[in-house]
Amino acid sequence: MSTAIARANLNPARQGLQALTWIAPLTAVWIAIIYALPIIPTSGVQTTVHQLSAHALIALGLWLGLERSSLAPDQRRTLWLAVMIPDTLWFAVVWSAAVNGVFMTGAASLPLLPAAILLPVIVGVPLLLSRRVGQVLDAMPASWLVALQLYRVFGSWFVASWLRGAAPVIPALPAGLGDILTGVFAVPAAIAVAAGRVQGRRAAIAWNLLGLTDFAIAITLGMLTTPGRFQLIVPAASSFNAGIYPDVLTPAFVVPSSILLHALSLRQLLRKRRTRRCFDDPKGNPMERL
Repeated sequence: MSTAIARANLNPARQGLQALTWIAPLTAVWIAIIYALPIIPTSGVQTTVHQLSAHALIALGLWLGLERSSLAPDQRRTLWLAVMIPDTLWFAVVWSAAVNGVFMTGAASLPLLPAAILLPVIVGVPLLLSRRVGQVLDAMPASWLVALQLYRVFGSWFVASWLRGAAPVIPALPAGLGDILTGVFAVPAAIAVAAGRVQGRRAAIAWNLLGLTDFAIAITLGMLTTPGRFQLIVPAASSFNAGIYPDVLTPAFVVPSSILLHALSLRQLLRKRRTRRCFDDPKGNPMERL
């Protein structure tokens, strides 16, 4: 019996390592490709594909989560539309503004790019704390919101740009490595939390904190190195204008969307922890707690 339990405990770790054996090499191959063919990231194809894919997966995941909840059909449709319509409109507005150069340094008297990053988070977080969103999170597998951010490996274009000398080491290397680590470990963390054990939940929480820390560092360094009122660091190498299309779509849309996904994942994990604490073993022994 104890041997079977030990094997079950090792399964998530083994599966996570197996996931790394294909995610890490594929990420390295992708970095090599965009390093050798810089036309791929500069053309906007990469940005378009991964943003539309992430958008579609969010829409699908939300719908599947709503179907698993106890909400009535009309409530599910209303909540799905209440989330997806503003998200799609924001996507369209940011895309149009980026194409028209609105976010370029000096294009406006106000710092529009920081506003584009922070405004959706400020508006979105209170909405995501609603009771109905909590019901959906309770019905959804905790692994979904974690595995979804595998797309963060596309942030490796920062590293490729630095290797080519097209971007300064700061902020390109910290931002790129943070995105790579977050994306590469998304699937192992999702496998760990899917096992339903305390250690898996802790791993998923740590992964979320890693992803948020990556954004905090990248945003701060980006503001400190970009020409403008906030610049305190002048890179030795020539810097790139973060407001140029298509690069600007990453901070203006992907970053706030990913921050909100992290917030949702943390809320879901903490709700499941509190729910688990409400149940005790019939013999009086408390169940595993985080």
